Amino acid sequence: METLGFYIQLGFEHVTDINGLDHFYFIIALCLPFGWKEWKKLLWWVTLFTLGHSLSLIGNYYAGLRFSSYWIELLIPITIAFSCLPVLIKYQPNRNSFSSGITFFFGLIHGLGFGRYFSMMVNEDEAALSLFSFAIGVELAQLLIVLGVVLVHTLVAQKSKWLRYWQGGAAFAIFLMALSMLVERI
Repeated sequence: METLGFYIQLGFEHVTDINGLDHFYFIIALCLPFGWKEWKKLLWWVTLFTLGHSLSLIGNYYAGLRFSSYWIELLIPITIAFSCLPVLIKYQPNRNSFSSGITFFFGLIHGLGFGRYFSMMVNEDEAALSLFSFAIGVELAQLLIVLGVVLVHTLVAQKSKWLRYWQGGAAFAIFLMALSMLVERI
């Protein structure tokens, strides 16, 4: 039971850690075009991201999948910047311009960025429980972010003339942060 709680907390902190906000930015960017009406699709995409992330951790731990950390660390901010494009390219966000497959693939990339570290800390006897618990923590943190973004979106949408500015401004800020992360990692 101690393992369950530890890895749920670790997964939650992995997403919300101020020193590694890649998940945080990605999830916000993913949420920007959505309101309450599209919550099922948004929930599906966030869960696909978690599944991709978890699959990378499993592959890293059990199959020893290794990729160049340099390239993975470059790809992570690119996924964040790419996630902003549906909002930035069109002032009226197109909810269909992002696909489930892309979201899953981006989860794989983000998971590869954490895989080595995670593999070093997991106890072999409790690996499956640790991986599962970590995924629960990641998903809970992401759902909390989704709730926050959708709430802000809904409040701003009441003043419909501000909705476009909220979405565009947030997407632009995240896009700039992603570019900054990319430049730092080159």
